[in-house]
Formats: sequence, C-alpha cells, structure tokens
Amino acid sequence: MKKNNVNNTKIIFMGTSDFAVKSLENLVKNNFDVKMVVTQPDKPQGRKKEICSPPVKICAKNFDIKVFQPNSLKKSESIEILSEINPDFIVVAAYGKILPEGVLNIPKISCINVHGSILPKLRGAAPIQWAILNGETQTGITIMKMDSGMDTGDILFQRKTPVNETETAGELMARLADIGAELLVESLEKIIELGEINKFRIKQNDSLATYSKIIKKENGIIDWRESAVKISRLVRAMNPWPVAFTFLDDKIFKIHKANILKENNLCGDCGELSSRDPAIVCCGKDVLELIEVQIEGKKQMPAVNFFRGYKIGEKIKFKNLFSQI
Repeated sequence: MKKNNVNNTKIIFMGTSDFAVKSLENLVKNNFDVKMVVTQPDKPQGRKKEICSPPVKICAKNFDIKVFQPNSLKKSESIEILSEINPDFIVVAAYGKILPEGVLNIPKISCINVHGSILPKLRGAAPIQWAILNGETQTGITIMKMDSGMDTGDILFQRKTPVNETETAGELMARLADIGAELLVESLEKIIELGEINKFRIKQNDSLATYSKIIKKENGIIDWRESAVKISRLVRAMNPWPVAFTFLDDKIFKIHKANILKENNLCGDCGELSSRDPAIVCCGKDVLELIEVQIEGKKQMPAVNFFRGYKIGEKIKFKNLFSQI
C-alpha cells in the first residue's frame, strides 16, 4: 500500500441509521473523498405508512453525495456499480445487511466497519441494547477489518466507555455514534499515514465471543416476576424502540422511564401497583417506580398524573403474559 492523504482517498460509505450519520458527517468534515453512499431502500413507517428515507440518505443529499439504494448487494449490477468507483475503502456503519464476498473484494485497501461494542463481545445486530440488558458496565466502539462472518474480522482500533446506570439505549447510542465517528477518522488517518493496515490487525478470540440478537417488538414485554433491576434494564434498553410494555385492562401500557427502589415490605403480588404517588409496582425482587408511562391510544405522561385519576379506590394490577408460560 502506498502512502496517501485523505483528500484523494476514495471512500464508499454504507450505512442506514442515525448511528451511521455521525460517521458520514465526520468523514466529510475531515475532507475524505466520499464518492458514494449506499443505504437501504426507502420504507413505509408509522401508522400512516408514509414512505421515509433513511437518515443516512438525507445526510448524503445535504452533502450532495451520490446515493445508491440497492435491494440486494449480491446482484451483479450492484457489484458493477460499486466497482466503478474503485474505492480505497468501503466504510460500513449500521448498514443493516451482511456484505457478500463480491463487495468485500472491491476496495483497494479494505472494508472497515464501525461496530458498537468491544469485540469479540456482542457481535451482531443490537450490541448497544444488549449491553444494557446484560448489565454491562463498559462498552465502546471497535473499528474492524471486515470479513465474510458476522463481526468476526480482525480488530484494528478500539475505544471503551462506561455504561451509565440510568442511560437508555437511545442515549448510549448517541454517545457511541460520536465516539465511533471520531475513532473512524483517527483510524483511517493512521492507516493512510503509515501506508499499511496489517500492522494494526489483531485477531479476535472467538472463545470470548458473545452475540446480540436483533431486537423485536416482543422483546419489550415485561415479566413482573423478574427483579426490579432486570426490568429497569429492559426499560432502558427498549427506549426509544420498541419501548418496554405490559398490559393494563387489556390495553398496551408502555413504560418509558422507571427507577429501581429497595424492597417494599407492603408490596403485594408481582405486577401490582402498591402506590399511586409515587407510582410503585411490585416485582420479583424489590420494586419499580414508574416515571413516564403511556397507555394505548394516549400520549406519554408522568406516571403519577396517569394513576392519580385512574380507577380511584380500585386495585390495579398489570397483566403478566409470562405467568402462563
């Protein structure tokens, strides 16, 4: 590899979500030559199913960068379009699809991925949410040389950060997006300055690997038999999507924010509301104070406001779907 500079280092950027936007912005602001942005096709979203563009596409348009939205990267037409760019690097951040071998072989130097964990921990689609669910006290960003596996490529650079006890997935993702964008530019600059990538490569220890499965709506269901600590992690990990939920009078009841409290001796059955102000729910161990809630068909509101006028004088208990499993 010959030494180069950022101005004539050609890059294809692949990403879709808000997490990826920060990396794209930082590449452009640091004068990297981003020739094309590849992102997923526009999709219907929300109740009205309006067609919406991915955040990365919107960002690319603002920078007047050419956008390519293939349904599949395996098709020969896609390979040809990307190959015509003749990039030095393909940079990937939260693209949402595994790159086929044909794409991995395109760049002159490498395909590089910005991953939201300290690999080999939490390979896979949702490392940020699972870091919170698993009670990790530390996570971070890995800049990785991609191969054909699921986040199995050699580590190039890493940066760690603590997971704050009250941090939601959305808040942690925003922090990691900033860290990833900064580390990406630093990493590329080091590789370009040295004119060599192999010096930075560290093989992953597969025996230490853990995995983070994709988050689905049903992952947000609360099992009130669990401890308040675990339920609190679920609430944080499912915010902003899909939001942790239970059922109240056969309606979906979302919990956007909650705090752990020590054991309440007056507490009753799991899932039972023992106090309205503050709004306290009994768990398998300790209790949970509900802070922000939302019942189906209504707006999000403070929990004390909701329960202050809800079925006054009556016992309130959330339905536990897991009790029949």
